[in-house]
Amino acid sequence: MTRYVIVGQGVAGATAAEKIRTLDQEGPLAVFSNEPEAFYYRPRLPEVISGQAGLKQITIHPQAWYDRNRIDLRLGETVTAIDPEARQVVTDRGGRHDYDALLLATGAHAFIPPVPGREKRSVLALRSHADALKIAARAREVKAAVLVGGGLLGLEAGAGLARLGLQVQVVEFFDRLLPRQMDRTGAAKLRRLLEAQGFLFYLGAKAREIVGGAEAEGLALEDGQTLPGGLILFSAGIRPNLDLAAAIGLEIEKGVKVDDAMKTSRAGIWAAGDLIEHRGRSYGIWPASKEQGEVAGTVMAGGEAAYKGTVLSNSLKVVGVDLTSAGDIDAEGKLESVVYEDEKSYRKIVLDQGRLAGFIFFGLTRGVKECQAALAQGLDVRPFQTALRERDFDFSKLT
Repeated sequence: MTRYVIVGQGVAGATAAEKIRTLDQEGPLAVFSNEPEAFYYRPRLPEVISGQAGLKQITIHPQAWYDRNRIDLRLGETVTAIDPEARQVVTDRGGRHDYDALLLATGAHAFIPPVPGREKRSVLALRSHADALKIAARAREVKAAVLVGGGLLGLEAGAGLARLGLQVQVVEFFDRLLPRQMDRTGAAKLRRLLEAQGFLFYLGAKAREIVGGAEAEGLALEDGQTLPGGLILFSAGIRPNLDLAAAIGLEIEKGVKVDDAMKTSRAGIWAAGDLIEHRGRSYGIWPASKEQGEVAGTVMAGGEAAYKGTVLSNSLKVVGVDLTSAGDIDAEGKLESVVYEDEKSYRKIVLDQGRLAGFIFFGLTRGVKECQAALAQGLDVRPFQTALRERDFDFSKLT
């Protein structure tokens, strides 16, 4: 009987547990998490900040689900060491737990750059439910916030703060918003919409110092401006949690290196989620972690599965506007594209030798799923190239 241990219960770990139980209902399965909450939907944390949702509304698998599936969920218990020879994990509570198949799904942590003043109490980042509660509590005490980073999660968090009545100022190193998800045309359209909602933007800007005493009072920029704000929220990307993997000598470059079966360089140990590197790529997005967890759980339980990579796709819903981008958005204009644009919306279909290579849908949702499928297939869309310029193109023709 196989004994399973999963370290981490984000989407990769939780999905792996689901797959294991689908194939093996009897093997003992323990899941360890350093968070006190059962598996929840991390992308909805900005709604917790704004008060639009509580923990119950974002929880995916409550404790009862783990009980029903005979999964030993150890919340608030951190795995501090792994003994690969004895095939045991050691926790901060002094326990030693045997495994035959171990999954590392330790995820990542928010990165806060080494800006002077970062140690102040009101300098925060959003990664966990606990973070969201801290941000919401601080937001009730201040009138303005400075958001460092104009990425997806940052803008959504900013929208949550704006709903609480704060003045939100966004500092972005790049010269446009969402540089990985939007080209210049789309980014400019998004910026105008957010400015109409009260956001202030400082693009091509760099933080120099967080000013104030024990609590932050603002952010000084390298150009000499100082932006007032009693809450400084960093959205500057993530870094993988590699301590456990490094301590047992797993092969690591950008992340823990895994093969298509999500196996690491040590027998009996798999890895999935934000801490891994697969075929030279690290993803850091929910869909990729979910797919990796499915593969890892299947293989750990004796099934067959292979991870071939995930098409990069991101969605944002901020101040009521939908944005989805995927694949190669061709921000530099090197490829052919088919564009539809009006005052409020923007759709760009990128073609590489006639095949759908990427897309941006801003203010439009119809056709997203069909384009995602066509992108995965590398579909030749030349027969529809003229019609794709129409707002109401029938995307079912692509399936």
